[in-house]
Amino acid sequence: MRIINLRGRLAVDVSADGQSIAVDVAKASAGRFGPDPQSVYAVWDEFSDWTAALAPEQAAGEPFDATELGAPVPRPAQVFAIGLNYREHALEAGTGLPERPMVFTKFPAAVTGPAGTVELPPGDNDWEIELVAVIGRRADRVSAERAWSFVAGLTVGQDLSERRSQVAGPAPAQYSLAKSFRGFAPIGPAVVTPDEFTDPGDLALACTLNGETVQEGRTGDMIFGLAELVAHLSAVLPLLPGDLIFTGTPPGIGAGRTPPRFLRAGDVLVSSIDGIGHMRHEFTDATRKEHH
Repeated sequence: MRIINLRGRLAVDVSADGQSIAVDVAKASAGRFGPDPQSVYAVWDEFSDWTAALAPEQAAGEPFDATELGAPVPRPAQVFAIGLNYREHALEAGTGLPERPMVFTKFPAAVTGPAGTVELPPGDNDWEIELVAVIGRRADRVSAERAWSFVAGLTVGQDLSERRSQVAGPAPAQYSLAKSFRGFAPIGPAVVTPDEFTDPGDLALACTLNGETVQEGRTGDMIFGLAELVAHLSAVLPLLPGDLIFTGTPPGIGAGRTPPRFLRAGDVLVSSIDGIGHMRHEFTDATRKEHH
């Protein structure tokens, strides 16, 4: 099952034969489920049962264009992120391998959709392709053996980062604000349920900048797999339906290059994961605006 946010409404992607087709959930369910894409994660088990029994006549959908898609999880309560979770990325960052997951947060207001324009604040702005897990059931003190049953699905994410304000090493370390500028947590194009993959724990992911491949990897190379991350986080606090976990990035970031390379206005970044799809973002310089 592929869950999308189409023009601000919850939909199921039933594309076939090269044509993009979506079913509006509120209409097809006769109001059983509302149109808000965020609301479905609170009733994930019920929703999954409904989609499994979706009749062909209910599945009659409408064509859509990828540019009409928004964030499939637009308002998560919590957004967790994992640093240095690929061996080669830890090496390019000049750190040792972590003994336990390195956790920080991205603030929910940074979440945006899989296409469009992102403003670059002053500084050194970097890319980080990541697999993002979406929680479908409240997970509190969950074991790694049971962790996948609490995952609604997987999506593509970018952990965009402004490196000058990202202070690492000895105190005062600071990650969250540097990774939470407007639009710095794009996700999409869909939330894809684990049963859609032959092996949801080993997916190819890649990132191109202006057509040049800058990152490639496989999620099976993560130091701490998704099940371990769910167990680790849920031992500290409950994970809530609709929460996001950015699981880390493979090598190839701009800060790790010689010389370093960062995003500039006019750049186009394409982020993709096999079986999920791709995101496309263009960058502009931020303009000073005051909102009253």
